[in-house]
Amino acid sequence: MKGKTFVQITLGCVLTLGPAVGSYSQEIGRGDCLYLSSLHSSAKGMAYWYDKAQGGLETVTGIPYVDLGCKNCHVKSCDACHKADVNGKPAYSVKEAESQDKCLTCHAREASIMKIDKGANTADVHFASGMSCMDCHSAREMHGDSLEYVSMKEKGAMDANCEGCHESLSKIEAHTVHGSTVDCKACHVRQVVSCTNCHFETMVQEGRRVAVPVSGWVFLMNRDGKVTSANMQTFVMKGNKTFMIFAPQFSHSVYKGAKCEDCHATDNVKQVQKGSIALTWVKDGKMENVKGIVPVVDGVRYNNTYENFSGGTWTPIVNTETSKVQYVGFGSPLTKEQMEKLEKPQKSTAAGK
Repeated sequence: MKGKTFVQITLGCVLTLGPAVGSYSQEIGRGDCLYLSSLHSSAKGMAYWYDKAQGGLETVTGIPYVDLGCKNCHVKSCDACHKADVNGKPAYSVKEAESQDKCLTCHAREASIMKIDKGANTADVHFASGMSCMDCHSAREMHGDSLEYVSMKEKGAMDANCEGCHESLSKIEAHTVHGSTVDCKACHVRQVVSCTNCHFETMVQEGRRVAVPVSGWVFLMNRDGKVTSANMQTFVMKGNKTFMIFAPQFSHSVYKGAKCEDCHATDNVKQVQKGSIALTWVKDGKMENVKGIVPVVDGVRYNNTYENFSGGTWTPIVNTETSKVQYVGFGSPLTKEQMEKLEKPQKSTAAGK
């Protein structure tokens, strides 16, 4: 080996070049390694929305994002997805990276909703037909394009969209009425999985996340000028402080479609219009939640039962502070005019017929 040179790509796009008897390292900048600009590498979304400048959780915790373990939630190198065993030796494989199981290793919320739907025999229509993640998501989304997006919800960050395959809509009343004002996801997402009571102290002290997942509902809020499906997340901190987030979300729980009465003039809509609705509560020691469509409206009191986590046990908190609410993911609450439309009963028409 003496006198020979070698080139080795190591984690984080660092180049080691030189003779075997004396090498040096040179860090490759983002301009020379597209992956370093990708959200898989930077995981900027969490940092962006947590920041106090965005009215995020930092306004309550007082702890900068760089001091939290969350910053480690990213894919460090190509190996994480592409490394495979070929004839007993490590090698790079596109097939390995396209495996849905590989995606679900990190995307736990999607794994959860798939498990829930499978158990209820209501699988997402795409998965039920044999499709997998990479049938919709692009290599650019995975590897980056030199632009540093602050969130997967930022315009241009994602290529996957309904229109990519569904170029035209069937001529049904729901599509005619909602065409320019309601996004596909508002009617075609069956449910979302929400993380409630994310325990901040456990995350800080132990570097792990604990929360109580609930499902069976989908929230509605605005994004890019249309009503779309959304999710919520709540946090608990010492001092009985709480925090709530609402954000647009596409859940991989797609079905043929909602009916008019699933959204219009429901009990949930009526409660929201009155200014208060119970989202979660504890019954017989188990967290339960309201089901169905829940409109997101500014100024409404969304009541939750908050719990503290200690010694592996969840205990309801008495007298929590009023939750601060943040709208993230470039989403915004429904307007007064939109709620007035939701209040009106509508003749039943299946969205997918």
